[in-house]
Amino acid sequence: MKNILIALLILLLEHSHAQEQKLLFFQTNWGNNLSWDAFCDRAKKSGFDGIDVWLPSNQESQDALKAALKKHNLLLNLMHGTNKSVPFKQSLTQFEEKLKVMVQWNPVLINCHTGSDFFTLEQNKAFIEIANKISEESGIPIYHETHRGRFSYNLPDTKKYVSLIPDLKLTLDISHWMVVHESLLEDQNKSLEEIVDRSNHIHARVGHAEGPQVNDPAAPEWQKALDRHLDIWKQIIRKRWSEGQDVVTITSEFGPPTYLPALPYTQIPVADQWKANVFIMNALKKRMKIE
Repeated sequence: MKNILIALLILLLEHSHAQEQKLLFFQTNWGNNLSWDAFCDRAKKSGFDGIDVWLPSNQESQDALKAALKKHNLLLNLMHGTNKSVPFKQSLTQFEEKLKVMVQWNPVLINCHTGSDFFTLEQNKAFIEIANKISEESGIPIYHETHRGRFSYNLPDTKKYVSLIPDLKLTLDISHWMVVHESLLEDQNKSLEEIVDRSNHIHARVGHAEGPQVNDPAAPEWQKALDRHLDIWKQIIRKRWSEGQDVVTITSEFGPPTYLPALPYTQIPVADQWKANVFIMNALKKRMKIE
């Protein structure tokens, strides 16, 4: 009888902990032409917990964003990036100054397109170190996205940075690597373990060997690519949950035309961007068995 009671207690505790574990989904405003209020209203009604945006440059738009977030009770992720069009030192200064402004917004996190594939390792490392310093001082998580054109544009080079910088934290957008390496990386599971260990945020877009975005993730011809991405994302989520990070954040990040393929001449998109992002959110919830 005692053993049965202990087993029931363990099950209750596990169930209680599982109830605390959750995913927060953010809708990208990439390509958005709606007002902040209309965009936030649609995101909320579609089931998103927050939005993922580049900080508006003018005060009027910033005020409208703040009002919309409050009205629709949505969380905020901010995007940031290294300016590759100016010399390194100037770019580094701009990067730091903008981060100091962004943390004042108290976002859930800041996601960075960090450095450049044409910068040296030490130059890229300088951007990461500044971000880590500001993150520690502010308490705002700052992550570095795996992204073409940045220090993290491929798997082998990113592993070098992971080895050199113990506190490097990544946003995994593995769709970029699928096209860079012209594969679904099915023979690189061991190498990906180090990346999964450092991934704290997910950009959920499905790529393939010929491009960073399938035309429609719901189409049956992309099932293999979809399953591969879902499996990798599930590994990250399970890893974070097992380590006590009960809330994992995901941005559904299918982009607009022409990132989204469009028909020639008319430039009519072959699929619906919003629908794709809602689909990928629900597909991941289903994979994680979240209602």
